[in-house]
Parts: sequence; structure tokens; C-alpha cells
Amino acid sequence: MKKMLLLGCIVFLGAGCVAKPEPPVLQPYDPSNQKQEQSGLPRSADKGQSQAADTNGTVSLPAKTRYMPTPGTSWQWQLEGDINMAYDVMVYDIDLFETDQGTIDALHAKNRKVICYFSAGTFEQWRPDANLFPRAQIGNPLEDWPGEKWLDVSQYQAFQDIMTARLDLAVRKKCDGVEPDNVDAYQNDSGFDLSPKDQLVFNRWLAKEAHARGLSIGLKNDLDQIVDLVSDFDFAVNEQCFQYEECGELLPFIDQNKAVFGVEYELETDAFCAEANRLGFSWLKMAYELDGGRTACR
Repeated sequence: MKKMLLLGCIVFLGAGCVAKPEPPVLQPYDPSNQKQEQSGLPRSADKGQSQAADTNGTVSLPAKTRYMPTPGTSWQWQLEGDINMAYDVMVYDIDLFETDQGTIDALHAKNRKVICYFSAGTFEQWRPDANLFPRAQIGNPLEDWPGEKWLDVSQYQAFQDIMTARLDLAVRKKCDGVEPDNVDAYQNDSGFDLSPKDQLVFNRWLAKEAHARGLSIGLKNDLDQIVDLVSDFDFAVNEQCFQYEECGELLPFIDQNKAVFGVEYELETDAFCAEANRLGFSWLKMAYELDGGRTACR
């Protein structure tokens, strides 16, 4: 989420919590071991992404090779304010709803790839489709984020049309990929009895629907399920893995030649940049507001 990772299940292993295995040894990233060029340009992806459908009828969408960012791809993440397009980076990660078409077109004209952010695991009362969510699937509020509440992903079929409509909007706005947020509800006080399997099923469904539309999709946080989901997702987005000493969990993405994007909010750059670069990560120092200011490790 565009906020500090909630650290449930750390002090006590409650019901449904599983003790984490020892993290892998952090080996330096070696581009020569990768099968693809580290250019940030599209790689060949799934061929079966020519059609997408919602439950009310079918909408045919053109087939395309989806964008697959590779380790070391430069990026900018801005979810608030007027987008600062001056950064010389390969990827911009911006808000699906708040960013106008002119900005996306201007970024494409500068040869930038555009990843569009939306929350897949929470209800946000300010979004234009908020009135469509069934009340029975809206749970507990997120701490420190007024107007935002967890969704019952074990019953995602009740709001799947809303999510597929968001993916269709991403296609219409010409996003190259999507960053669905809050896909770790099972680790938080959601108000629902969610299992790891519930989360896996929902996350894989999101990936399938994105790929059906020719969109790449990033796995946001959800570190404990990376081993299970790395083959379903095209890149990772993480917050504060250096602060919480969890970065080894992200290495399966690097091993599959997939980009790992991330930020630190509280650490200074000299505490993480050298290691981030060594691992092949694309890391930034930013403010919690994600309003455009940044210091890049590369």
C-alpha cells in the first residue's frame, strides 16, 4: 500500500499465521546470468491475451505483447499532485483515476512506460466507483487512512466487475501495466476471516485478468507469498524492505529476470542504496505522500 507496511503476526503467531522461513542469502545481482537484455524494453510474454470479458458481456480488446520490466529499470512513483515528467526514467507509476489522459499521452511521447496504480484490496470512499461496492464485503478501516476499508477478498466475486472495469479503464487510458495495492489483506485486521489461500486465489485472479488485457501487473508487498506468485506477476513493488530487513524475500523476482521496484521512507540513502544496487533493485528515497520528490539510488 502507499503507506507503511502493517506488521501483523510479528510478535505473536496467531491463528492463520505461519512462521517465516530463514531469508535467502543475498547474492549480488549479475546481469550476465540473465537471459534477457536489461534494456527495460518489452519482452515476449503470453500469447493468449487477445480477448477480455466481463460478466455482463464480452469486450474484445486487441492483443499485444505486454511490457515486462527487467532488473535495474529506472522508475518514478508519484500518486499525488501534478505529475513531474522531468525525470529521465523508463517507468512512471501513477494513479489510475487521478492522472488525466493528457499526462499519460505526454509520458508515452517521452518514451516512458506507464504503470497505473489502484487499490484492489480496499474500498476507498473517494473513488468514482465507490457506490458500486457491496456493503457486506466492506470491512475494517485501515489505520491512519480515513475513508479506506479492507475488502473481503474471499468473496471477490461480489466485486469482481468493479475490478475488471478498472482494468478496462487502464486499457482505455493506455497504461502499460498496473499496480494493484493492498493485496495482503489476510495479514491485516480486515474484519474477515481470510486465509493465505483466499489471498492467493484473489491475487492470481487479478494477474489473469490483467494479462488477458495485455497489461503487465506488479505484486505489491505480500512478501510471504512471493514464492507462490512470482510466476504469475511481472514485477514487484515494495515499501521499506531494507528498514524491516526483508529484502531477501524479493529475490525470486530477480531470479526470473523481473524488476523489483521499491522505496524507503525513513532510512537515509547511505543505509540502503549500495545494497539495493548490488541486488539489482530499483530503489528510491521518498516521502510518505509520494508527491513527486525523490532521491534515486541509480
